[in-house]
Amino acid sequence: MPNLGPIELLLLLLIVAICVGLVMTLRRGSRGSSGAPTPSAKAAPAPADLRELVTRLTRQGKKIEAIRELRRHTSLGLAEAKAVADAVDAGHDMWGHPLMARFRPVNPMVTPAAGANGAGDLASRVRALKAAGRAEQAVHLVRGETGMGEREAVLFVEAI
Repeated sequence: MPNLGPIELLLLLLIVAICVGLVMTLRRGSRGSSGAPTPSAKAAPAPADLRELVTRLTRQGKKIEAIRELRRHTSLGLAEAKAVADAVDAGHDMWGHPLMARFRPVNPMVTPAAGANGAGDLASRVRALKAAGRAEQAVHLVRGETGMGEREAVLFVEAI
């Protein structure tokens, strides 16, 4: 190999760096072109439309597609979206799930004192659920509205 001076070494190093950058750019571009629309490529549906879409897909037995739509239109992870889809499949309301609390649509017609379902404050709604024998749903309600962990929510429901 002939002796290379500092200028030749710099040029060789520059050529290698350009080639590596080009290969990285091409690889990154080929990963994103799977043909599926990206979340920003499709407008997010209205909250009621998302509920209808997820409910319809789970009732048709297309739970994977429902999970995919939940992930596409929210920032839920795979396990979280699956938990929501399982709850919808079991007959629960999507917006009632604690994981969907941060995405829950805001209803300007509901005053803060009336609560999300218009039945009063959180404590009175928890009491009503407990009286109906739905303590587990009361725990989910508390977790969804307060952000409490499971244990804290259970203690809260038991204390009321």
